[in-house]
Amino acid sequence: MKHLTEFVADHKQDSRCGIFAVCSAHPLVLEAAMRHAREANSLLLIEATSNQVDQYGGYTGMTPEDFRGFAEQMADKHHFPREQLILGGDHLGPNRWQALPAEEAMCNAQELIRCYVAAGFKKIHLDCSMSCADDPIPLTDDIVAIRAARLAKIAEQTCIEKSGTSDLVYVIGTEVPVPGGAHETLAELAVTTPHAAKATLEAHRHAFERQGLSDLWPRIIGLVVQPGVEFDHTQVIDYQPEKSQTLSQMIEDFDTMVFEAHSTDYQTPQALQQLVQNHFAILKVGPALTFALRETLFSLAAIERELRPAHKCSGLREVLESVMLEHPENWKHHYHGSDSNRRLARGYSYSDRVRYYWPDHDIDEAYSKLVSNLSDESIPLPLISQYLPLQYAKVREGKLAATPHELIINHIQDVLRQYHAACLGTQPSH
Repeated sequence: MKHLTEFVADHKQDSRCGIFAVCSAHPLVLEAAMRHAREANSLLLIEATSNQVDQYGGYTGMTPEDFRGFAEQMADKHHFPREQLILGGDHLGPNRWQALPAEEAMCNAQELIRCYVAAGFKKIHLDCSMSCADDPIPLTDDIVAIRAARLAKIAEQTCIEKSGTSDLVYVIGTEVPVPGGAHETLAELAVTTPHAAKATLEAHRHAFERQGLSDLWPRIIGLVVQPGVEFDHTQVIDYQPEKSQTLSQMIEDFDTMVFEAHSTDYQTPQALQQLVQNHFAILKVGPALTFALRETLFSLAAIERELRPAHKCSGLREVLESVMLEHPENWKHHYHGSDSNRRLARGYSYSDRVRYYWPDHDIDEAYSKLVSNLSDESIPLPLISQYLPLQYAKVREGKLAATPHELIINHIQDVLRQYHAACLGTQPSH
């Protein structure tokens, strides 16, 4: 992909230059991202994960072809140029099929890769780090690399069949220990060592050579490592540049490659900027965007309760809780402790398992009623000040319409502005 290889070259000339990927399939998040990118006249990188989107539909119900069509329709609706939209696939490999024998899981992964590339996804994260049913735990670097090369060959063949040449770019590696590997707690998060990063690169280089794929090595633009950033339900581990100094220096020896940093959600603007400057030049953000969406909706629901009698309210918070209790599969293995702790986590956790539930019919109806209730008449400014103080300042300055939709979009864009500023080496605008 010309844009992304040029971006890496730009970063090598000026380490303040970065790019961020929006990892979400929610229509409001994508609208916020497209409107922001349109106003900034910038590229927009949107990534689907192997859990969200696969050949069987994933948890969104969309295949890669469906997702591409959805993203392009959104772009057209919001007047964002399609040529400035880049689609990526995240953690593509046997992740969804770890319970199957390795060969069966890899056959599924091959079809997954084929579908992503055939649908026009140009940035491909090859991640075969997870052990399957009959695999050793953990996998060796060589096994991971051999499987990644196998998938890369499918990707190249598919792209050449589709367009006569391959303009794909790749990211390799993973940011977390594989099952059975290290088990760091948040308080003791281990930064990837330069030795481990180099071992990953060398194993992949040899595996790609054996598959006759040496020519694509300059198109491997990113290596996923752990720079020491993470979050759990209530805490964020902030980036500490001194802990990754030798790792940062290591990538300077590779002219066509930068680091890709996952789990950067909730980092401070200063930390995001430091990450980019230290060559973690591809930043991934996902849960922080739907967390901001949820924040705004809960605030609007609180405003609604002040303005409408209880029997005419949407009950969005209560409907959401009811649906999550009725269908606990997306949170029960993640939230633990007392009933009170789990209730708080369901609504407010940084991990934002709520994002899996927004498409539910009952929740969507409650959302529509909430927006309708608050669109009938102007929302009183004191209530906006009380529940959405960041947006209140913009409303008072005449920069933002005080409608539910615009308040939602703007609050999501508060997060996007931090990433955009970090990738330009500037302070976020408001």
